[in-house]
Amino acid sequence: MAPLAGMGGIEGACAAAALSRAGFYRHFERHAPAEAHLELRDLVQRLALEHRFYGHRRIQALLRIVGWVVNRKRVLRIMREDNLLSLRRRRDVLTTNSRHPYFVYPNLAASAPICGCDQLWVADITYIRLAESFAYLAVILDAYSRRVIGWELGETLEAKLAIAALEMALRQRRRWEALR
Repeated sequence: MAPLAGMGGIEGACAAAALSRAGFYRHFERHAPAEAHLELRDLVQRLALEHRFYGHRRIQALLRIVGWVVNRKRVLRIMREDNLLSLRRRRDVLTTNSRHPYFVYPNLAASAPICGCDQLWVADITYIRLAESFAYLAVILDAYSRRVIGWELGETLEAKLAIAALEMALRQRRRWEALR
């Protein structure tokens, strides 16, 4: 408002432009927030491009250092709208604990001679990474034919997952025995 001070303040500027004071304030209230939002958006864009790996919390901290007090949700919304969110490296979830105090049973199947179906079944559980969660797959294979004879897909690593896969394998083999 410094340029208007020499002309007698807002009243003088309004008189020179043939505009009422109420009209000036109406225009100011309508356009000032939009201009402030554009300034903030520009600053967020510049900071996000300068610091590519910063997320919305760090950008908000930089804004506070520069003098802008902004809610982090607003910064997040601006970054999301402008596709400026940093890409995080996701850490793989560890599902196996090899450093446990429990007894490790020897692998007797490694030395067993296999010469036909249904002599040895092997099983494994693995996880499948989805967009927002994990799915777990329990599989039972016939070691001789390498054929999947039972499987179950679930959302948790509970015992019922492996039991359901085993029950499916037993049902499949009963049907096979009935056909022989």
